[in-house]
Amino acid sequence: MIDSILDDDLYKFTMQQAVLELYPEAEAAYRFINRGPQRFTREFAEELQQQIEKLRDLGLTTGEDAYLEKIRFLKPGYRRFLRSYRYDPSEVKLGMTDDGNLDLTIRGEWWSTILWEVKLLALISELYHLLIDTKWNGQAQKVAQAKADALADALEPPSYADFGTRRRRSHDIQEAVLEVLKDNPGFVGTSNVHFAMNLDLRPIGTMAHEWIMAHSVLGGLRHANRFAMDAWARVYRGDLGIALTDTYGTDAFFVDFDLYLAKLFDGVRQDSGDPFAFAQKVIRHYERLGIDPMTKTIVFSDALNVELVKRLAAACRGKIRYSFGIGTHLTNDFNTPALNIVIKMIELDGVPVVKLTEDPRKATGDPDALKVARWTFNGKLE
Repeated sequence: MIDSILDDDLYKFTMQQAVLELYPEAEAAYRFINRGPQRFTREFAEELQQQIEKLRDLGLTTGEDAYLEKIRFLKPGYRRFLRSYRYDPSEVKLGMTDDGNLDLTIRGEWWSTILWEVKLLALISELYHLLIDTKWNGQAQKVAQAKADALADALEPPSYADFGTRRRRSHDIQEAVLEVLKDNPGFVGTSNVHFAMNLDLRPIGTMAHEWIMAHSVLGGLRHANRFAMDAWARVYRGDLGIALTDTYGTDAFFVDFDLYLAKLFDGVRQDSGDPFAFAQKVIRHYERLGIDPMTKTIVFSDALNVELVKRLAAACRGKIRYSFGIGTHLTNDFNTPALNIVIKMIELDGVPVVKLTEDPRKATGDPDALKVARWTFNGKLE
């Protein structure tokens, strides 16, 4: 189901490079979370375990190495490392709960375990729709074309990218969707490095929540956003300049997003909460700092669909630059529901880490650690 080490989101590789450079001895732990009602079978778990074992055979090919050499922010030393990297299935522990859910954890050195998340989620989603939810049609190209046409028909076609690897219905469906999208107005690329290489698309991505969550341990909880952005800048020196805003809530982010960081970073990414209110908050923040919002960009990436994209584009037009990372809606929004699944970091160096976000339903982490974070940022325990 996965036959390339590059069949992954770009930000996993950019974060892995940064971890190797700054924190090569850090130890991490992750846990699978199923936010939806769907459940799994023993047959499913056995097949998933077999697929996990097969990943140990993946390695960077000569052609893939040559492709990565063209990406200026991936350094020669990191590419040499990636040539020798191999997945270690012993880092993944897989079981079943009494109610049919998956009990899946990942533990090991951060630089090693960081590449499990997206591939495991993609495998779980594809296997679910192969073994359990089998009553769906294969009209991916037709559906994708209708969505692409709707975006292209907007007054001004919005800039958007595919962020759909982790919850895709299958590898082949994501590829088919990208074949449809690649020549459409407004489509700018994909987070998937493998498909970017094969389809001559731009690979897109910067950092994920785990980077900021980890800095609550590596730097300190109250200003983890600042520590994370400062560390990112030490590695990338102005490249990959879209900052993720909602790990501990946007108010906490903007406390740390001072004039220096606001000038240094090209823009921000919104991944939870009310996107319209967020856009206004970002614009006001830039204006208070004396920065023209039209020189900066918001990347929206939370549960987007065609109509929401068009409404957000209309709300931001002429006020701030904007782009969209569309995930499940492009690669798994067909006639049966997609899984709502994530894998989140739960510990770094044995210390619990959490994610609050703007949506309480998306909060993850140890309950006591969540209380500490809520008190730290919001002055209340709930």
